[in-house]
Amino acid sequence: MTEPSARGRPAAPLSDPPARVPVTAITGHLGAGKTSLLNHLLRAPGARLGVVVNDFGALNVDAALVTGQVDEAAAISGGCLCCLPDAGGLDDALERLSHPRLRLDAIMVEASGAAEPLELARLIRFSGAERIRPGGVIEVIDAAEHFRTVDVRPEPPARYGAATLVVIGRSDLLPQGERDGVIARIRERVRERNTHAPLVVATAGRVDPGLVFDIASEEDPADELPIARLLREEAHAHGAHEHARAASVALTRPISPGAVVDLLEDPPEGAYRMKGRVRVRGARGDAGYVVNVVGRAIHVAPLPVPPAEGELVAIGLHLDPAGAERRLREAAAAPAERSDAAGLRRLRRYRRLSD
Repeated sequence: MTEPSARGRPAAPLSDPPARVPVTAITGHLGAGKTSLLNHLLRAPGARLGVVVNDFGALNVDAALVTGQVDEAAAISGGCLCCLPDAGGLDDALERLSHPRLRLDAIMVEASGAAEPLELARLIRFSGAERIRPGGVIEVIDAAEHFRTVDVRPEPPARYGAATLVVIGRSDLLPQGERDGVIARIRERVRERNTHAPLVVATAGRVDPGLVFDIASEEDPADELPIARLLREEAHAHGAHEHARAASVALTRPISPGAVVDLLEDPPEGAYRMKGRVRVRGARGDAGYVVNVVGRAIHVAPLPVPPAEGELVAIGLHLDPAGAERRLREAAAAPAERSDAAGLRRLRRYRRLSD
């Protein structure tokens, strides 16, 4: 049984606990293009976002509020997010925005230019807000100024290591003859600290929103003003953005817990995000779990009732859908014996860590 939700969107089944809202940090040096990226994400149709920023100045929150895309915006006073005493301001904002009544799909935290991504990621991971989970760290790099402002020492900056996705922007400001070389140098420096995070070259923050959060619909709700659509049309007039590719497989029978963990720890090549609902075998009967992977972060939460049929989805910019689907099907076809005690311990360990 379901109950109707605001704006006609179906609510989750009453038997399911409220889903934890993913919180994604957007970091980068002052002027790197964080707000441009955030404004681009706000144009995505069919997603309800919460936003935490230090300064509303350049953020197009008013238009998003009118369209219902930002249900509530929380300002943080006192400077850099990572310097707040005991993270209380950030915790309070995340607690408010993750309330089930808002039914948000994701929360974006735009950090100040002085914020350290590693510290901000830690604050989100260990936040006192109980209804959230880490959704990744997007590091925005200003290709035109990066080697004069951020990467100025012999060793690569430690901030690279916190990123789950790196967006290289403002490369259009470089002389055409230097552009490819600078981008290649940035990639090389990032890879010295971080071998896993995908790197995307984007203009004005135009990355595929599907890399960051789930899109509930490809269209805007019929009862909302078309401001978001107008913003998107204006943005598309200035160039396209890269599209995430996805592969999915339906799970019509229980899956081995060991096979689930193997897949979470070693996703298909090119997968940046993975999500799904699975029914796994156990010595005392079947159990259900919601699984999410962002970069290298794994989140596992129990379901009150195992799904009759589940699904696994892999998403990535450089994903081979056919190859990814083959990996997913191989995992689903693994024998789901009740004696897989080792696999069940591994899965339960991720559940404990997720709590």
